[in-house]
Amino acid sequence: MERFVFVLEYKGTNFSGSQKQPDGVRTVQGTLEEAIRTLTKQNTKTFFSGRTDAGVHSRGQTVHFDSDIDFSDGKILYSLNKILPDDVSVKEVFKADKKFHVQKSATERFYRYRIINRSQPSAFDEDCLYIRKPLNVELMNSALAFLKGEHDFSSFKKSGTGNPSRVCNITEAHCYRLNDEVLIDIKANRFLYGMVRTIVGTLLMIEKNNLSPETLEVILKAKDRRKAGPMVSPDGLTLMNVKYDNNK
Repeated sequence: MERFVFVLEYKGTNFSGSQKQPDGVRTVQGTLEEAIRTLTKQNTKTFFSGRTDAGVHSRGQTVHFDSDIDFSDGKILYSLNKILPDDVSVKEVFKADKKFHVQKSATERFYRYRIINRSQPSAFDEDCLYIRKPLNVELMNSALAFLKGEHDFSSFKKSGTGNPSRVCNITEAHCYRLNDEVLIDIKANRFLYGMVRTIVGTLLMIEKNNLSPETLEVILKAKDRRKAGPMVSPDGLTLMNVKYDNNK
């Protein structure tokens, strides 16, 4: 058997997260494994680079699995994509060494949060957060600078989650305006559950109340979720890609 890696795209709106759940709710992993089973008549266990919450999208989730069927064959991949529903697709496949693990071998994850920032909403706005009041991108960027580097991100971790590890290394964090959108890009070696959405919610709290950028540093150092802002909607959050040492 060989190890194959998928680069997976999905719209998270109608999924209860990426991770397969025992109660049978619709998840990305469950949908993918069912499609592979339909195509190959075999049960296949897939491994994801990380878990995305309900409603969170992906343009570059990585998934690995072992199979004796050659999924690098374009015809087989085409057949799989025809079986998959419209809100999930495999955009790339490659073979990997058996020692490769999409989660353990990853060196960087890249998330983007998308905000539509204009006076009126549009019927075509989707997969985003809409904010009418003009946002101060310079202030938000100044605040984000305090998150760079290795820190304990307990203040931005979703309450009630069990993973005891709180330390992450953020290598890039900045926001910028693109026409009527404000995009917030954050790259790190790993993320805590709800971390990006809570960071964005805290940024918006600081911006709305015209607080100093240093407020974000104070909240970070507090290591207390109660000090941070609310967690924003998952609609605007997308996992853009996962990086490995071989740049895959």
